[in-house]
Amino acid sequence: MGESDISLVKKIVHLPIPTAVILGNHDRGHDRTGEVLRQQLNLLGDVHCGWSLRRWNSPNVAVVGARPCSSGGGFYLSPEFLGAFGQMTIQESANRIVLAAEQASELVPLVILAHVGPTGLGSSSDSPCGRDWKKPAMDWGDKDLELAIDQIRKKRVPELVVFGHMHHSIKGSTRTRCTFLEDQWGTSYLNAACVPRRGSDSSGKELAHFSWVEFVNGNLNHVSHRWFNSDFSIAYEQTLLNR
Repeated sequence: MGESDISLVKKIVHLPIPTAVILGNHDRGHDRTGEVLRQQLNLLGDVHCGWSLRRWNSPNVAVVGARPCSSGGGFYLSPEFLGAFGQMTIQESANRIVLAAEQASELVPLVILAHVGPTGLGSSSDSPCGRDWKKPAMDWGDKDLELAIDQIRKKRVPELVVFGHMHHSIKGSTRTRCTFLEDQWGTSYLNAACVPRRGSDSSGKELAHFSWVEFVNGNLNHVSHRWFNSDFSIAYEQTLLNR
């Protein structure tokens, strides 16, 4: 959300739409005790979906959160994380994701919301979770999330995994990251980290970015990156999936 901004947390809690939040590495504070992080978690309540299930009828979808406050790189627990949540193993974190997913109805799409995507999506700098700020390039995903998805897949296939952290623009390059792919089991992976989310195009027009997905009859039907004008009309769209 943004450098432990409590005012932003309060705004999110009062959004008049179904909302699920997963905190990232810039939301954990810098106090090492975890107090700033705990304050945010208390304000968010069940809007924060880390290791838990959020379920709505409109939209008719189940959202399960992965490990909060991740900065990628396999499995790193910051002092702030440890202060708020305590010590934890990779398998314990994976088990908590799996348990939350098992509570979701198999009649609705299952979306996993993470700050960093799982390991296994590629190890080049332009992979969805590829490290691009330091050489050599490598897979910078979360191992506990990969373990959890493998376990969930024994009972059902998650329709979609949404994450960020790895910016779309490749550091030190004019290239952009691969932001969408589907695996052999039918799970789609979407990197939503367009940075900055608010900006302007070459003509100076102010724009806001949203990653957009649509489900039809429980199936993922459309995925795109959309840049909206101030009047909420679509200025630009990059279609990633359209069935």
